[in-house]
Amino acid sequence: MVQQEEIVLWIDRRWENAIEKHLKDETLQVHLENVLDELCNQLPAHEYEHISRAIQSEAAAQRAEEEAARTYAAYHVVENGQEWYFKTTPGEELLDACKKLRSYITTDESAAPDLFIKMFASGQPITAEEYDALTVLRLQNTGKNRGVFDLDFDKREFSAVHIMDGWWTWAMRDVSAAVYHATRSQFASSDDKWRKLLDHLSGKEITSAGHLSARNFSFGDEIIESNGKLNFYVQTEFDVDAAFGTFVLTDENDDWLNVYANYDIAEDRPCDTLELTLCKGDGSEESWSYPLNAAEQDVLLRKMDAFCMEQTGMSLRVYAQQFREEPEQQQGPVMKL
Repeated sequence: MVQQEEIVLWIDRRWENAIEKHLKDETLQVHLENVLDELCNQLPAHEYEHISRAIQSEAAAQRAEEEAARTYAAYHVVENGQEWYFKTTPGEELLDACKKLRSYITTDESAAPDLFIKMFASGQPITAEEYDALTVLRLQNTGKNRGVFDLDFDKREFSAVHIMDGWWTWAMRDVSAAVYHATRSQFASSDDKWRKLLDHLSGKEITSAGHLSARNFSFGDEIIESNGKLNFYVQTEFDVDAAFGTFVLTDENDDWLNVYANYDIAEDRPCDTLELTLCKGDGSEESWSYPLNAAEQDVLLRKMDAFCMEQTGMSLRVYAQQFREEPEQQQGPVMKL
């Protein structure tokens, strides 16, 4: 703790006014502070340096302690074609963020702010990279980050990061209705309100581009090694049109979509994109990549690892290690002549 001593001097206001007339643009308080600084500067050099280092060290320790105790929430907001990234402290949890949303969309227009971000007067702007870093922190479940939220008012979608499932996404109207049911009893505890919120949102999850969750990552076929990667075939048992902008869930054409997730053997991590191939009814194909954000990559890795354990009896890391061994070992014994 930084040690500070308050020095109080009492002086008649008439003396103060008279002195300040002769100090030109300087107040008496500022002048006395400068006198103290000068007295400190006149101390022996070794004593001055010792005290300065101690003060700086104590101040740094105090800042570190305050930062360690500080918690955050991170937001990405899209509204009227514009987007913002910001963080709040101490940060909102899911119920609090949902209540903010309901308040914004149900308040009379004459009383509500014209943009959702204006409901966070103390919000601090951050970059997209900082938002991703806070997403990773949330997934680590350290308690440092209490929530990561993505609100798209143009699409009317509300998304939040869950530490196990990755993204949860719902229609904003469903979130608003769930908040109403969760909070209408003023006697309900926080735990009861939380439970009621999730109960009313259960089964209403939607698939959203940029918010793939654990329920979107299930695999079929065997794991195939190709070009330094382990290839996983993603079963498309979800709304791929909503996720990838395709038009295959229809009777109007005979198109289908193949989705692949890859694990880079040399880098020992999942690739940061999904590979998609649209197979059209006329026999032609179209391929492109879907970039994975921090939450999607995290849940994808866990689902890959679980599938690898199920298929091979080994963790993904151990299984990939086999392909990093010497070629001779992969090919088996070589006969010597």
